[in-house]
Amino acid sequence: MLGHHVTLQRRILCNFHVGLHLGKMLGQPNLLRFFSPKSNSKRPISPSIDDESTTPKKPKTHANAEPKTTLSPEQIKRMETNKEIALKKLNSSSSPSKVPDGISSSWAKALAAEFNKPYFVKLQDFVAQERRMAKVFPPPHQVYTWTQMCSIQDVKVVILGQDPYHNDRQAHGLCFSVQRGIQPPPSLENMYKELTTDIEGFHHPGHGDLTGWAKQGVLLLNAVLTVRAHQPNSHKDKGWEKFTDAVITWLNKNLENVVFLLWGSYAQKKGAIINTKRHCVLKSTHPSPLSAYRGFLGCQHFSKANEFLRKSGRKPIDWTKLHD
Repeated sequence: MLGHHVTLQRRILCNFHVGLHLGKMLGQPNLLRFFSPKSNSKRPISPSIDDESTTPKKPKTHANAEPKTTLSPEQIKRMETNKEIALKKLNSSSSPSKVPDGISSSWAKALAAEFNKPYFVKLQDFVAQERRMAKVFPPPHQVYTWTQMCSIQDVKVVILGQDPYHNDRQAHGLCFSVQRGIQPPPSLENMYKELTTDIEGFHHPGHGDLTGWAKQGVLLLNAVLTVRAHQPNSHKDKGWEKFTDAVITWLNKNLENVVFLLWGSYAQKKGAIINTKRHCVLKSTHPSPLSAYRGFLGCQHFSKANEFLRKSGRKPIDWTKLHD
């Protein structure tokens, strides 16, 4: 037992001397740290790291990234519609409508929507081709004479015809009217007959030029505006009817208290769209010798038109104003 204690003391002394020797080599503070117990204190965490660990992280976003949105079917449809409208406006502005030569400004503005439509473009091509192949009436500069006499807003009376006269020097862009120096056709002669009994002071003017009426606001409109020489109805169903329907539609919707004189079944059918609550519509047979005695002569449409205009507060037409 005593020998065991002696041996243990020797080991302790040996370790002590070894420690002193190491202390000299490493330095006293290092030795003390070597033999001192480890601290349980945790290493302090910097505030910046602590804040980041405790604050929920926001998802990173790119500067140029667009926010995701969900569109309803109605919104998508509206966007597509707006896109189509914008494209139409762009196309119309890049290729403006070609106004035919001879149409005065107020009429061109009112009818602008027609000039770019396929039917009208095709119609213009047809008439141009016809003029290259044959004689066409009236001449190009007189096709739209009816727009040059008064502003579209000043129309008071509308007389509808069918198609232009097809013989030389007759047609000049006003229905029933012929150029000076040409004998008035039979239908116009019957109109003069009716005027002599219906309008006080009317006398045959000695010609068939109705420009005096047109300048007062009488629209003398044929349903078809051109014809091949000596071939009546040769330009029927080529597109003119659709264009002149647009004229009547504009007058019907945009004006009030206009008198429409519809003579014959053709004119009456074309004027079927007229609102009789806004306008005055007078009907009879055509003044042609074939039908004038079956209702046109004695109809008193010229005096009735003036009576309606007076009641509407508008200046009546001077039907006698055809003399120089």
